[in-house]
Amino acid sequence: MDCADKILPLAELRSRLTPLREAGQRIVFTNGVFDLLHAGHVRYLEEASRLGDVLVVAVNGDASARRLAKGPGRPFNRAEDRALVLAGLWCVSFVTLFDDDTPYDVIAALVPDVLVKGGDWPEEDIVGADVVRAAGGEVRSLPYVEGYSTTALAERIARAVEGADHD
Repeated sequence: MDCADKILPLAELRSRLTPLREAGQRIVFTNGVFDLLHAGHVRYLEEASRLGDVLVVAVNGDASARRLAKGPGRPFNRAEDRALVLAGLWCVSFVTLFDDDTPYDVIAALVPDVLVKGGDWPEEDIVGADVVRAAGGEVRSLPYVEGYSTTALAERIARAVEGADHD
């Protein structure tokens, strides 16, 4: 399967997941902006994938990412590009894009068996937890991978560029 074939609109993703779920496969879901993919993201996604058989990643569209106010000029990469990079990871089964402020409607449409966020999200604050728990699913907050942050990486790049301008 080509990486691009793993990126699906929500309706198509839903229909692709149905036979997998019927075959007893466990669907894991996570979401985020994933603007500058770094080792912390990869470790998190690998750990999330181990919680089931199929890992679905919902990516904030560009307008949604801008509303999150991650910083000036963010996102750096277009949503389609961010989705393609994620689809290239062995541990990611499918990617879908969403433009709402939260992935609630995506979670409600897919009703994953496991809903996962990074450790910077307490379980009680995880959007869609009510949907997943009501269906008998599990909600997990995975340990935060210290030392990795897209915002910190962007600041480091900006300082390096600023320093290069003075040379």
